[in-house]
Amino acid sequence: MRTTVRRHLGKVVAGTAIAVAATALMVGITLPGTAGADDTGGGKGSGKAGQSTGQAAGQQQGDPAAAVQPGVVQEAPAEGAKGRGRDPLTDDEIARVEKIALNRQQLGAGKDVEGDRGPQRLGVDLAEPEADEVDDPGAPRRAEVSFYDYKDDTLLTKTVNLGTGKVEATGTEHGVQPPLSAAEQTEAARLLIADPLGAGLKADFKDATGKELTSPDQLRLASMVYRAVPGAEPAALDKCGEHRCVRLLPKVKNGPWIDARSLVVDLSTRKVARLAG
Repeated sequence: MRTTVRRHLGKVVAGTAIAVAATALMVGITLPGTAGADDTGGGKGSGKAGQSTGQAAGQQQGDPAAAVQPGVVQEAPAEGAKGRGRDPLTDDEIARVEKIALNRQQLGAGKDVEGDRGPQRLGVDLAEPEADEVDDPGAPRRAEVSFYDYKDDTLLTKTVNLGTGKVEATGTEHGVQPPLSAAEQTEAARLLIADPLGAGLKADFKDATGKELTSPDQLRLASMVYRAVPGAEPAALDKCGEHRCVRLLPKVKNGPWIDARSLVVDLSTRKVARLAG
């Protein structure tokens, strides 16, 4: 479908160029590339006028090269290292905040979703201004970066002043479960594929594609944080909410969704369980 649309657009663009050239021939206008000739006569001006006349003659004779000059595509300006005011964070600012937010001790003590050193980064956002800074155009820009430490199921947030490069606030919370990052969704899918309870997912994938499901890369993933509901799940999921648990919504790339809502992956324990009922 996408290829077809592109081809159609190509025909439209080509047709427009021909129509513009034909209109120029009928009304005798000068297309870009021929305008600006010096008509003062003599010397260099005479040469430019002659060139303009020659181009006009070429247009009247239907010379495509003379009728339509090649377009120039300008590259988008490079993104600045620093934003201003309430501008979105730049890539440079995000990278800088991530380095500032964690000290060596936290990097060594924390654990990410795969069990590697350092807490799992969830996201970096522009922080809201303080109450007395709302109408101040010179208010400092701050970024809030959040991490999830799988070592002790802690949500860690840091507020960094982008002007001074200092951490102005630190918060730690338990039992708070923000939306999952792409890395966490991928790891949940990897655990589900490897678990015996993932057999139904793999069977549905093979029915849809004729291929074996062996990697999260074969799926498009969405997810929902899952919290324990008394009496609605097996005991293995009783700590979901305190633990980081997820229900995956997998989709075959360029294919159908697969219903996996009855399965919950506890990323804190790295175990999979099926909801009761």
